[in-house]
Amino acid sequence: MPPPPEASPHPGRSAEPLRASWRPDTGEQPAVPSGTQRKSLPRRVVGTYGWRIYALPVLLVLTVIVVFDFSGGSPADEGIRAGATVPQESHDHGANSAAGGPPIVTENPVEPINLEVPTAKLPKGGAFTRSGKGTWHVVPGKSKRVGSGGRLYKYVVEVEDGIDPGSYGGDEAYAKTVEATLADPRSWTYDGSVSFQRINDPAAADFAVSLTTPETNHQTDVCGYTIKFEASCWRSDLGKVVINLARWVRGAKAFNADLGLYRQYAINHEVGHALGIGHVGCAKDGALAPVMMQQTFGVSNDYVAKLNGHDHADVPRDGKVCKPNAWPNPQG
Repeated sequence: MPPPPEASPHPGRSAEPLRASWRPDTGEQPAVPSGTQRKSLPRRVVGTYGWRIYALPVLLVLTVIVVFDFSGGSPADEGIRAGATVPQESHDHGANSAAGGPPIVTENPVEPINLEVPTAKLPKGGAFTRSGKGTWHVVPGKSKRVGSGGRLYKYVVEVEDGIDPGSYGGDEAYAKTVEATLADPRSWTYDGSVSFQRINDPAAADFAVSLTTPETNHQTDVCGYTIKFEASCWRSDLGKVVINLARWVRGAKAFNADLGLYRQYAINHEVGHALGIGHVGCAKDGALAPVMMQQTFGVSNDYVAKLNGHDHADVPRDGKVCKPNAWPNPQG
């Protein structure tokens, strides 16, 4: 008969240790205390390692993720790392839809305008103030004299009162465009015949470059509305180069979507009138249009001549069609 088990020094506690201490695996199986049921393998592992056994799968997954990330990601990325050519605009992966499908909206490329057909209609585009107060305020600012010599023309920059500045970017943006255009060597100062200087005093100015709403523009004592399309004008009795706000915001069809080029054209064309230069037509088929051609309406001689009627012989009906141009001296 086996001897009775020894009494535990701690009553109420099992004589089995809470966990095994670490030791090298000798290959021997630990003895099973007599009188106790052999535990299953999972329970023995849990009993040995406790909560650590649950952390092992989590650590394994995190390790795999880190290794994958540092290895370069997907096979497609490997091609990039290996020196594959990638289009410059293909790096913005966030531009794709969240589901990886087609984009929600795409660009609509500008279709070239047929310059031989009517092009005087105002293009679609941003909103603008149709009617202002019929008075103008000077945008403060002045410049040095630009040009190598010749007669000096002083000018001020004006904006009609009552215009929403959101449609044209504000007074300062408009004034900077006017000043930069007239100071450009491609403008009227190119041959030394004239010089320009922006000043603040309307009384001392030779002319004003005045941004004006369409309704004010249409008045007979401003530009009038003989040709029923939006246009700018030079009003000598007022001393104003009148820039039509509708055209400033939307441009002209002959210029396609190049609004900046159209604005430069409008300034140079109307200031050309202030310098005493009249309208001309397209001189050479396929060439750049003269800046004094009425490009707001189009660059086809036949169409511009038709708009002007038989009383104006400025533009011949000879079938010539030019390309849009903003400068008296386009080669710079």
